[in-house]
Amino acid sequence: MNIANQTYLAQDALAINQASALKQNKGRDMSEAREAAQDFEAFFLSRMMESMFEGISTNGMFGGGNAEKIYRSFLINEYGKSMAQNGTVGIADYVMKTLLDVQEQQSALTRQEQTQEV
Repeated sequence: MNIANQTYLAQDALAINQASALKQNKGRDMSEAREAAQDFEAFFLSRMMESMFEGISTNGMFGGGNAEKIYRSFLINEYGKSMAQNGTVGIADYVMKTLLDVQEQQSALTRQEQTQEV
């Protein structure tokens, strides 16, 4: 497993942890939901661009090798973050709406279960 793949695996784990933490804590505010949605959008866009960059060959004299693979993975991650912060694609809006809808449904179910117990 090369370093670029390890970087992406670590980002996968971070995105999953952030999503599960947001789901467990119902008291999170809108800014934290927005941040989680932007992180997901940045991750998604980075993964999409990763496949776009796979087909690009490099110059043998000044390019290629392990260092370029590492640099390229960092560059792609920053592209994804920049696109997510600018809101050019809009995935974060839909993810945030879905996160808030799920939280509302869960809190409604919890309230309904509590009233049934009484």
